[in-house]
Amino acid sequence: MKTSAMTICFMITILSLTACGQHKGAAKNDIVKTDGKGFAVLELFTSEGCSSCPPADELLAKIQKEVKDKPVYLLAYHVDYWDRQGWKDIFSNADYSKRQVQYGNWLNNPQIYTPQAIINGKSEFVGSEESQIRLAILKQLATNSETTLTLQAKQSEKEVQVNYQTTGAPKGSVLALAILQKNAQSKVVRGENAGRELSHVQIVRKLQSNALSATGNGIVTIALPKDFNAQDFEILGLIQDKDKGGILGAAKASLVRNHD
Repeated sequence: MKTSAMTICFMITILSLTACGQHKGAAKNDIVKTDGKGFAVLELFTSEGCSSCPPADELLAKIQKEVKDKPVYLLAYHVDYWDRQGWKDIFSNADYSKRQVQYGNWLNNPQIYTPQAIINGKSEFVGSEESQIRLAILKQLATNSETTLTLQAKQSEKEVQVNYQTTGAPKGSVLALAILQKNAQSKVVRGENAGRELSHVQIVRKLQSNALSATGNGIVTIALPKDFNAQDFEILGLIQDKDKGGILGAAKASLVRNHD
């Protein structure tokens, strides 16, 4: 990548200082009390090697506790380009860095950084910008979606079979399936966060993109992480415009164990 870690860190510092001046004392936007027929997907690009990321991770956890049964879907992608700075994030994956670069292309903003938050694939913010992120979530919850998605997942020993049904998905859409670990803690001993114990939520452990069938209904299979269990993990599906990046629909999968 052309952007160095030091450049990323400097840029995020400047952005954070600017943001603090913009919304200091701003009123809290209550997601729980919001009505509407929309949905919101918050994708956070983060890293244990980035000293600016813990506040964004904490904000994600805060929103996770608030949303309850609201259609707000949270994903934390741990990118790998910070791994060269003295600490390898055990959750990092080059595929997540590639997804962030792809968002840069979709949003015409090729300068990537951490922490970066993407809302419904349409807008991006500094990942710790609480006021702006809440407003973006509220806006999406108030925007009706024409695309529906339903998922049922059947788990076997090493993989899960996902049955999907979708309506209103435009031609060229794809189904992105993510396996998420709900929470984890890490003790960082090197790098910018050396000596800190970090907490994470909604960690993307697996991501797979699949073309939608012509009927909008189908079955796809995705391999499970070795430590997968139904209590500590969940499966999320996103209908995404592969050309523009917009997320058109989202759903969590109901999971049953295959005893055959």
